[in-house]
Amino acid sequence: QVQPVESGGGSVQTGGSLRLSCTASGHTYSSNCVGWFRQAPGKKREEVASIYTNGGATYYADSVKGRFTISQDNANGTVYLQMDSLKPEDTGMYYCAAGYFDIWVRCVRPTSPSDFGYWGRGTQVTVSS
Repeated sequence: QVQPVESGGGSVQTGGSLRLSCTASGHTYSSNCVGWFRQAPGKKREEVASIYTNGGATYYADSVKGRFTISQDNANGTVYLQMDSLKPEDTGMYYCAAGYFDIWVRCVRPTSPSDFGYWGRGTQVTVSS
């Protein structure tokens, strides 16, 4: 079993930056894809970005493309989400999720929360105008 743990959330003004971290413990070999999702109050959980951890291929939602960067440090088992040029609509709880995809390319296409089996508890990001 894999247990992701998020950190790095906080409050920033419009145009600011934050870097989220996701560290996974447990049987990390049982997952090959890590995704970042976010959920604003009253809205559905949506995918922000994902990375295929065995090769480094990435996916970004259109709403964050060019502003967010997902990356990994294999040495310490951490996946990062660098968020720049933040906007108020980026506000929400950000979750890290890990999963195993038999067909790896599915990891770097739009996915849904049900595609991931392991979830962190989330970290809050608040962007004020």
